[in-house]
Amino acid sequence: MADASQIQIDGSTLVALSLARAGVQVMFGVVGIPVTSVATRAVAAGVRFIAFHNEQSAGYAASAYGYLTGRPGVFLTVSAPGCVHGLAGLSNAGANTWPAVMISGSCDQADAGRGDFQELDQLEAVKPFVKFSAKATDISLLPRLVHQVLSHAVAGRPGGCYLDLPSDVLHQTISDFEAEKFLSEAENPRIEEIRTEESLDIAQAVSLLRNAERPLIVFGKGAAFARAEEPLSKLIEATGIPFLPTPMGKGLVPDTHELAATAARSLALGRCDVALVVGARLNWLLHFGEPPRWSQDVKFILVDVSKEEIELRKPHLGLVGDAKKVLELINKEIKEQPFCLGKSHPWVEAISKKAKDNVAKMETQLAKDVVPFNFFTPMRIIRDAILEQGSPAPILVSEGANTMDVGRSVLIQNEPRTRLDAGTWGTMGVGLGYCIAAAVASPERLVVAVEGDSGFGFSAMEVETLVRYQLPVIVIVFNNGGVYGGDRRSPDEITGPYKDDPAPTSFVPDSAYHTLAAAFGGKGYKVGTPEELKAALSESFSARKPAVINVIIDPYAGSESGRMQHKN
Repeated sequence: MADASQIQIDGSTLVALSLARAGVQVMFGVVGIPVTSVATRAVAAGVRFIAFHNEQSAGYAASAYGYLTGRPGVFLTVSAPGCVHGLAGLSNAGANTWPAVMISGSCDQADAGRGDFQELDQLEAVKPFVKFSAKATDISLLPRLVHQVLSHAVAGRPGGCYLDLPSDVLHQTISDFEAEKFLSEAENPRIEEIRTEESLDIAQAVSLLRNAERPLIVFGKGAAFARAEEPLSKLIEATGIPFLPTPMGKGLVPDTHELAATAARSLALGRCDVALVVGARLNWLLHFGEPPRWSQDVKFILVDVSKEEIELRKPHLGLVGDAKKVLELINKEIKEQPFCLGKSHPWVEAISKKAKDNVAKMETQLAKDVVPFNFFTPMRIIRDAILEQGSPAPILVSEGANTMDVGRSVLIQNEPRTRLDAGTWGTMGVGLGYCIAAAVASPERLVVAVEGDSGFGFSAMEVETLVRYQLPVIVIVFNNGGVYGGDRRSPDEITGPYKDDPAPTSFVPDSAYHTLAAAFGGKGYKVGTPEELKAALSESFSARKPAVINVIIDPYAGSESGRMQHKN
């Protein structure tokens, strides 16, 4: 029996101490029964808590924080409905292979199965979306399970993990002596992790690249997560091989680099004969690596941390391992017998010419000041304003159909991990959560969100969160009156008993989104001309305070579903 003079510590406090001892610096979430004390005691233990309005946004923030920092993003929810809301963020982490941990309260164990308050089998609910899940059935298990979920989230291929905290366990108490014993025993859990970089056929990979006529290097957010920019840049500079980033791979090597093939994407994919794909999956974003977008005879060298991913894609050569380490080995092998395509190589010349031609066409289109705004005129102004910020470059958050599609072509990333968008799942609603994560993870950087009005609407209430924490986030809303641009129906579709209702794609025309920021003490701007937009960007970027810029767009400027019309 514990000495009566010893301090008693409850489960909420032990969770907080466990998180702090495990190195967690930030936790996102929504408080309520039974986890409010977990949040307040985490703050007391030195963990910053960012309180949201909705668990979805908190989960999206945690997933992006995991990507940006390389450490698990942690978020807290209440039981049952809070846990279900949080699944959006947890599943998003899994889809993008980012490390995140959801911690949810749950009902009293003694009342489970009897219809208790917010009762749900939460372990079963999270099962499809996590790498690892655990339920703390006793206070003594809390430190070990906290360490385990955090470790599993980053082991191997990163992803989501879950920890269930029953209400009764949070109210259990132990002495501070026992708590320290459990905390000490929990540190450095043994998570089996196999790394096989040393046994890879690096020589064959280099031989394929050396003997290729039209080699291409493709890299994605997996390479960004691995902090592979230095060996990646070294490889490109040494070999002269053109490169193509996926959307969130942009910036690992500057978009402005002379070997960038982004503006010649179709040519690069369609004609390359050997493709080194680093930290990018051959999924829909890369057309599954199949014709007609790729050559029938292309040989893929696939670098991925997951053996299962390589087995699924069946490349010509698979290299299982951390992207940074594998690239370092490739560079080491090339150093023994260097090769470089050179600027006059026919393949490099073809890519360069096509890219320059396409950039020139885009710049001609961007040079026009179109009012009422199309998507290109404001996007050019935003691009120039962001580039003027220099280094450290702002982190760009982008979501929406036309807004994200046009932004992907126009906006420029020259630094790693400075672009966050809808990602592998094409998730709408991530914007404000990502903004908050970026501002917390990289406080030295300005955060600029370029959002469609539909995407913004999913999480618009988190503008209050921006203001409450005074985060340096500028939210730019492309307001075209609805999903894809309001009412796009043909006359024969406007029929039936509810034909006078607004179209399913329509919002209130000319919505005053900027007043949302002002309502909470932030700054709001409504702009419709180049001069107004330039002034709003200049003032808000200089202030580095929460702001919403409402950019009024011609409702017929975009297209339905953006570049994904074939899917709709």
